[in-house]
Amino acid sequence: MFCDIKFSFILISLFISNVHLNEGQFSKQKRLYYKNRVKQMFHHAYDSYLKYAYPYDELRPLTCDGYDTWGSYSLSLVDAIDTLATIGNSTEFARVYILIQNLDIERDINVSVFETNIRVIGGLLSAHLLAKRMNVSVSATWPCTGPLLELAVALANKLLPAFDTATGIPYGTVNLVWGVPVDETNVTCTAGGGTFLVEFGTLSRLTGDPIYEQVALRALQSLWSKRSSLNLVGNHINIQTGEWTANDCTIGSGVDSYFEYLVKGAILFRQPELMNMMNEYIKAIDEHLSDGTGWFVYANYQQGRKTMPLFASLDAFYPGLLTLVGQLDRAKETLYAYHAMWRKYGGMPEFYNLVNQDCMQGREGYPLRPEHIESIMYLSKATDDDIFLFMAADIFEAIESCCKTSCGYTSLKNVKDHRLDNRMESFFLAETIKYLYLIFDEDNFLHSNGEYGTEHETPLGSCFLDTGYVYNTEAHPIDIGSLDCCTSSIINEKSSKKTEENLLTKEQMKWLRNSLINQDNENFSGAIKRNYSLLTCSALTYEQRFSVYGEIMT
Repeated sequence: MFCDIKFSFILISLFISNVHLNEGQFSKQKRLYYKNRVKQMFHHAYDSYLKYAYPYDELRPLTCDGYDTWGSYSLSLVDAIDTLATIGNSTEFARVYILIQNLDIERDINVSVFETNIRVIGGLLSAHLLAKRMNVSVSATWPCTGPLLELAVALANKLLPAFDTATGIPYGTVNLVWGVPVDETNVTCTAGGGTFLVEFGTLSRLTGDPIYEQVALRALQSLWSKRSSLNLVGNHINIQTGEWTANDCTIGSGVDSYFEYLVKGAILFRQPELMNMMNEYIKAIDEHLSDGTGWFVYANYQQGRKTMPLFASLDAFYPGLLTLVGQLDRAKETLYAYHAMWRKYGGMPEFYNLVNQDCMQGREGYPLRPEHIESIMYLSKATDDDIFLFMAADIFEAIESCCKTSCGYTSLKNVKDHRLDNRMESFFLAETIKYLYLIFDEDNFLHSNGEYGTEHETPLGSCFLDTGYVYNTEAHPIDIGSLDCCTSSIINEKSSKKTEENLLTKEQMKWLRNSLINQDNENFSGAIKRNYSLLTCSALTYEQRFSVYGEIMT
């Protein structure tokens, strides 16, 4: 059955032919037109959030109100601040920079370790590193100090107890006061365990404290050590025993950002062993998950046997990753297939059955996800091919015509009939709009390729800023050169060693536990208010026999 998987090849051919007939027509004027329209899209969404939803986490664009989702951090504001920098709004950036310094992280609530890291810590670090460019007054010791860096450190310290496990793979939930809840599950998804190096490594390089980078590397190395003889990993793992609890490997839901952080960690911290790991995974993915026509399906991580002919919308990040590792032909083949599905529906469903050629029942929605647009951005910059500008224009027009409301932009409940949902996730401001804008703004500072830089003096010497940026999985850009501004000789020595030598010992983890958790409060049953999910990697059942895949759409 899987050998015969085919999807919309006529549609793909017609799409590519149509674009090439129009080559050369995407002029500078058209770029400017869409750049300005995307900026208008951002302001409509952002202004609506401020008017109707702030200080809640997210906007509900149909009822024109707000609600909390991931911890009551005014999440959309934190997620959007570096998009303000991207579009050049320094005045609003400066206002929000001051506003988010007052985030309350001392509340007795449970938060997702994964989401807090990528959205909040990632957003704080990016805003901190962009402050000088945005004409915010900074101290002489910046970027080694600053109010948002201090807040990011304080929040990361709240997450550190989650890493005190037998494997080093973190729990999925912590309480901001008490640490890991007493009833927290030992099962987490692969991405939930392996998506910390970009943020935690940045914290270590800016502060000189190696603990953050060490725990992130230990988690990555632990996941790598649990791979099968086929070089595949499962979808969910027991963080104490190291046993896989969901045996199907995929490039998408539950695994995606683990792969992403191997590549981006290698680039950001100049650690080639991480890229070597990803290259091994890519070979195994090509052999066992690829259908040979640009699509990737689910396969058993031990046997390599294909198990489910499913596409998940989170798979759409993969062409961007292939672009980052230089496999442009493979990236384009997959992206063309994905975009043909976008054009079929005017959106990308959460799950699609490649055999039935239909959306999976109950997972037909499009929550304004950015992954497909992200891949288009990377391929557009790598190839300078106008086909990707036409793709981006397709997506912009679809969102503008199908998802715009008087109070922002809303998710689609079903891409087949375009029924509206009532949620504008914070990543729409952080990622979707940012990547769209960058596709059309070819001269944006975030596109820096290292040809030029800005020398910056610190008490530790000089460094060069604006030489290039790496995006975390929430599209928060990290200035690569900034990581050399504050690095002490101790961190340099540790970073030059092999990954295995950077891992925490049991004695270090014992010290970490004792120093970060108040042992007098171990018996606090009833103190934990609530968990967001039984599963630590925000998950939702979509088939009875596979109940742990997907991302929650609350």
